[in-house]
Amino acid sequence: MSEINNYIAANKDRFLEELFELLRIPSISADSAYKADVSRTAEEVKKRLIEAGADHVEICPTGGHPMVYGEKIIDASLPTVLVYGHYDVQPPDPLELWDNPPFEPVIKKTELHPEGAIFARGSCDDKGQMYMHVKAFETMLQTNTLACNVKFMIEGEEEVGSENLESFLRANVDKLNADVILISDTGIIANDTPSIMTGLRGLSYVEVEVTGPNRDLHSGLYGGAVANPINVLSDMISSLMDENKHITIPGFYDKVIELSNEERTAMAEAPITDETYIKSLNLGAVQGEKGYSSLERTSIRPTLDVNGIWGGYIGEGAKTVLPSKAHAKISMRLVPDQDPDEITELFKKHFESIAPASVKVKVSPHHGGKPYVTPVDFAGYQAAHQAMAEAFGKNPIPVRGGGSIPIVALFEEILGLKSVLMGFGLDSDAIHSPNEHYGVFNYLKGIETIPLFYKYFAELHQK
Repeated sequence: MSEINNYIAANKDRFLEELFELLRIPSISADSAYKADVSRTAEEVKKRLIEAGADHVEICPTGGHPMVYGEKIIDASLPTVLVYGHYDVQPPDPLELWDNPPFEPVIKKTELHPEGAIFARGSCDDKGQMYMHVKAFETMLQTNTLACNVKFMIEGEEEVGSENLESFLRANVDKLNADVILISDTGIIANDTPSIMTGLRGLSYVEVEVTGPNRDLHSGLYGGAVANPINVLSDMISSLMDENKHITIPGFYDKVIELSNEERTAMAEAPITDETYIKSLNLGAVQGEKGYSSLERTSIRPTLDVNGIWGGYIGEGAKTVLPSKAHAKISMRLVPDQDPDEITELFKKHFESIAPASVKVKVSPHHGGKPYVTPVDFAGYQAAHQAMAEAFGKNPIPVRGGGSIPIVALFEEILGLKSVLMGFGLDSDAIHSPNEHYGVFNYLKGIETIPLFYKYFAELHQK
């Protein structure tokens, strides 16, 4: 292990600068204006995989942004690790809230990252974490410690729902044949408290439109006689939860698996309390579903949140308008065994049913995904546990995550492979927000830990 650490230390500055080059490319998959930049990032990932020592590296076209594939087969008798990551990023808006331009990475010290953190869009989600695997792969080859075959599947559409991933998987089942999928798109509890994600929530995402009059109206001439779509939409959204923050959609909780008291007690061992949220987010208090802790509310319980709402006049100054339309985007995080398609249909039926006769309602489904639980008794998880324990000097805590990576369930359905979610970010790294960042410690610790996973997975595979 010392030779791996020595190699990382000797190449630290280069590893950082190469990541900076990736971060400088605005690979925003949601905006067609950046299509060329997304393609340019794919080319850069291909180049870096080749330089690291991968064979048969190629850019695979899809119906949208391309997939980057590479492999290194050193011995057919050894197990194969399939690494998944993504090179696309979220839009950086609102730009005015960034302390530095989002695509000009800088390193700054923070309270949680005294060694410095890389501030840039994509630094943690997921370019920084994806690139750890490329550099760990290089490190293993250069130190003759690669213990498994490795394949890379790096996509460019994760931030827009991986719309073309399913067709890619189905068309390349043989090419993607492996023994485990390794993903770093999650995090740890703290830099001194390692953890491994053992579950992810699913997702149902919809957009709603409420239409009243056939045009915008003067609020003085018509207000009081004509329904205001914004007011109606606000009332409808408010009714989706009761006073205990329990979601009121009929049938919503029918398939929710309740954890046992023993499982909830084990979860409570994580050093995350209500005060953790209050302090880190500068809150007056936390709130959520009655009867559950904040940690449970963000991991083992389903939620419903408005992600955006708009309508009427929002420009400078005043315009006394009664708008014709109001809109909202709503996401529902799901837990086992909720099905996203079923939940979307339940939402649509209920939302349409509560609309007053004075308006028309349209519900448009967007992307979704199934929840996922990683069993802790299979070799992939056990290898990750051993790797994290050795790298951090203490056993990692198994935790359920609140976010969604819809493709994880898809991997098991199509490829028949279980995934290990061994991420290194922190919840405070502001992914999807202004001033996203990723600790230099976390980046380098990931490069150190990943080779240990390969080592222990190969050993467990031989037993």
